[in-house]
Amino acid sequence: MEDVITEIPPPSRFFQEDLNNFIPRSPSLASPFLVFSIPKPEKPLRPSLLIFALSSPSLYIFHHLSPKTLVGSLILPEVPFSGLSVEPSFRDKTCNIYSLNNGDKSTLLVSVQHGVSAERSHLVARLLIGGDIVPDRLLILDSIQSQNFRGKLSPDETYAFKLETLAERKGLGGSNVASSLLKGLDYFPSGSMIDGLAAALLSRCQLKNMKGTLCVSWPEFGSSVVALIRSLLQRNVLPSLDLSLAREMQDQYARFNLIKHQPYDTEMYT
Repeated sequence: MEDVITEIPPPSRFFQEDLNNFIPRSPSLASPFLVFSIPKPEKPLRPSLLIFALSSPSLYIFHHLSPKTLVGSLILPEVPFSGLSVEPSFRDKTCNIYSLNNGDKSTLLVSVQHGVSAERSHLVARLLIGGDIVPDRLLILDSIQSQNFRGKLSPDETYAFKLETLAERKGLGGSNVASSLLKGLDYFPSGSMIDGLAAALLSRCQLKNMKGTLCVSWPEFGSSVVALIRSLLQRNVLPSLDLSLAREMQDQYARFNLIKHQPYDTEMYT
């Protein structure tokens, strides 16, 4: 006689998708939306340059940039509002849109200080590009993820690479060579991969036939990469703005990220 306890059960007569029909579906998340600080802004906003700061070094640089004017915010329902500071803080999980005083040019900055899940990235990209905001050109600043990079990345060396849309690369030919946002920067090595919000934003630019550039840097944290990104921005992108950081600010950033990403009890090392 078969042992009903240890005997392997027969295959189910149901497919996995049929079994899922008996499980109550989790409620879907509400869609993200934009809130503008101006009651009735003239839409769409048409900046000559739209900058997305996703990486920690770029967020730190623009956080200390003054003056900048708050234009609006992206609200993700899954990101809680609890614990936010009264004044903008580098530690807050927010996504604010600022206007930068870049001479006679109209420049907007989107400071993304919280993660955006892969399944929400394309929805956020559609919301920020081509709807209420229609820029002439985009620059996306993100970090290299070591698991997506084909090759070795030394923690003691600093790297930066770029990817461009077809419209951006076409604008580099002929007499328009000087129009490159990141002149002299190498392209991201073939075989490596970009994912997440940065990939969704660049794909959105490509679909809308916009000029777009993605700059990725390594390492993810550290004063050396802060200096590199600041130099690229000052030399090629925002030459009229003062992006200099005091040495103590760079050291403070390095200490903050060392503690934040320390796998052990930080009290032992202070």
